[in-house]
Amino acid sequence: MTSDAIQDWQRWHERRVETVAAPHGPLALIGTHWIEDYPDGRLPDIPGQWRADGDAVVLIAAETDGLTVDGQPLTGEVRLTADPGPVARARVAYGRRRLVVLVREGVWGVRDYDPDSPARRAFGGLRVTSYDPRWAVPGRFTPYDAGGRTVRVPNADGRERGLGLGGELAFELDGRDLALQVTVRQDGSLWAVFGDATSGNGSYRFRFLEPGAPDAEGRTTVDFNRALLPPCAFADHFVCPFPPPGNTLDVPIAAGERLLA
Repeated sequence: MTSDAIQDWQRWHERRVETVAAPHGPLALIGTHWIEDYPDGRLPDIPGQWRADGDAVVLIAAETDGLTVDGQPLTGEVRLTADPGPVARARVAYGRRRLVVLVREGVWGVRDYDPDSPARRAFGGLRVTSYDPRWAVPGRFTPYDAGGRTVRVPNADGRERGLGLGGELAFELDGRDLALQVTVRQDGSLWAVFGDATSGNGSYRFRFLEPGAPDAEGRTTVDFNRALLPPCAFADHFVCPFPPPGNTLDVPIAAGERLLA
């Protein structure tokens, strides 16, 4: 165990806690509202009238509604596309709250982030396992055929959605040959949704893993010390995908973020 690796992990953990506890971090989410569920355009506890219109959302509000768009009071109508992030830079604000426009498989919604949410006020930290080099092992990524594949998986909100997968990440852990199906991000890094033998029994029911971009030969590091709690561990209003087939490992991964403290 090298001191550099421990220090790097500690810095990663501290940054992660800061991100989670930020004013518009995941603990601040108090609602996700799908516009199609509200034919009158009135979302719960959110002023204005919202409607989906093809490739955008149309918001109509009066100055007395107290909404701002790009920092200016909204009076009349504005056409909104999906917010690219971060949350704090969302175009629509309601006081300190940020109203984030999103779209999932053609369905438009609005997420409501409130820095004064009960979950954020009650946050007491993350329960994590300290760094252990046994959980950081070499991995080899093998891409699927061009275009990858999409599988339908349940999401935390009870709906089923497509999850794009770009290949398989193989690794050895404690003498066992294991593999995860992974998504390839735009920057080349990998992302996996996984469960293991501690899921629901010492760890959250599933977690995320973010290995770095593989090299030209597909080599990367699989580091479970940096296993992440998914956003839905912090608020019930996220729509996290569950692990795809084959991504529930039958070994205990007693590493990384485990639960809320």
